Amino acid sequence: MRQKKTIPHPTFTLQTNQYLIVIVVITLTALLCKLFSNQQGYYIVSFILLFVVSIMAVFLGIGPILLASTISALVWNYFFIPPHYALHIERTEDRLMFGSFFFIALINGVLTNRIRRQEHLALEREERTNAIFELTRELLNTNGISEILNVAFKDVKKYFDATSISFLKGEKESVELFISQESKQNPSRIDYKIAEWVFKNSMKAGRFTDFYDETSLTYYPLTGNQLNPGVIAIEFNEPLSDEKEIFWVGYLTQVSNALERELLSDLALKARLLDESDKLYKTLFTLISHEFRIPIAAIMGASDTLMMPQTTDTDRTQLLNEIFKASVRLDHLVENLLNMSRLESGKISVHTDWYDINDLLNKVTELLTKELEQHNFLSSIPYDMPLVRLDFGLMEQVIYNLILNSCQYTPVGSTIKFGADYKEDFLIIIVEDNGPGFPPEMLNNVFNKFFRVNNLKTGGLGLGLSIVKGLTEAHHGTVRVENQETGGARFIIEIPSGIPDMKNIEME
Repeated sequence: MRQKKTIPHPTFTLQTNQYLIVIVVITLTALLCKLFSNQQGYYIVSFILLFVVSIMAVFLGIGPILLASTISALVWNYFFIPPHYALHIERTEDRLMFGSFFFIALINGVLTNRIRRQEHLALEREERTNAIFELTRELLNTNGISEILNVAFKDVKKYFDATSISFLKGEKESVELFISQESKQNPSRIDYKIAEWVFKNSMKAGRFTDFYDETSLTYYPLTGNQLNPGVIAIEFNEPLSDEKEIFWVGYLTQVSNALERELLSDLALKARLLDESDKLYKTLFTLISHEFRIPIAAIMGASDTLMMPQTTDTDRTQLLNEIFKASVRLDHLVENLLNMSRLESGKISVHTDWYDINDLLNKVTELLTKELEQHNFLSSIPYDMPLVRLDFGLMEQVIYNLILNSCQYTPVGSTIKFGADYKEDFLIIIVEDNGPGFPPEMLNNVFNKFFRVNNLKTGGLGLGLSIVKGLTEAHHGTVRVENQETGGARFIIEIPSGIPDMKNIEME
């Protein structure tokens, strides 16, 4: 905002310096005119004195201008109108001239002063309009309550001569201090009872008002169309004039609108998050119900058949296998839910040690024997692969989910490859298949929770790949996915790992 012009207020003043200026200027003007004028030139002197009075009217108040008009008329009569050095005027035309001079000098001074006052008011209005415009423009570019208030408080001292200003945010029928700019020399104390009364009644109170005027602060309510953001507590050094009060109310209106906009935006965001949370809860509940119902139904059916006396030993063995497979599936579902809960709460703990990657792969393939029977599974691990440092249980979940994902989303008879290598202090694991892969536009969403390609109904909660990413990052590693040129998806995991000192491996 541009700097405010300091034009003195045009009021009837008794300041001694202005009256002294009038006396000195009129005296000097009379002396100069006396030196250069002759007996017949006293009419010219009247014009010079009128001009001087008009010039002074631009800078001085009404009182000094009245004095200047009177003194100039008396000086012109005493020193310049014949007879000189006397207040007596002999000629009738001179008397008329003197009366006209005094009247013109007086009216000219008053009108010039009034024009200056109107100019001053116009400049003040322009300044206030520009201030409101600048405030509105800056508020439109702000985000957050703190930023809005910092912009609003910035010019309060310049325009309103405020010692301190604070914002109290409204909550139901109470208020709480949100941000404050206090004077170090004269810190103010906020009366929360007054602030709550102002917030509840939407009326100003405090100093220079009709309510609670014993306090040092003035409390103004911030009112909006749909909600009231809070209360402004401000300390003025003197009461605001009518013009400044209107300016201040306009200033508060802009701040209120900006705060209301921000608060309504926050409420809309919370409502949207609650709605999305509710939808997510319903989706998760539906998925869990569906996924748990399948193995539970298998267990119940097999158990019911086992209890029949006519069940043969061969059937009994097959039913027990079905129960075991359903139990493993249930355990996997529960394990994924628990891992996701730990990841989101940040309570996942990694306990690393030295392990052979072959042992890890053998454990996973043993658990996925039934799923891998329908696919062509190939593994590629260098014979000189060193031991790597990792959490065996967590990495078992990572590889299990990757291979199971390939089993579930590739046709029967497709090829699934597992590869591991050690390069430049990193364990590299690659799982790839020759299935349909992922749509290119969905590659960035693969590791999101509950993500499924085109809403496929193939089993699972859509948590497996999200858990893969979380457990890999818990090892300070990275995981990425890409489509192969020949078709199918490729998952690449990189985990930092050193090489153990074989002489001290037992100690480690």
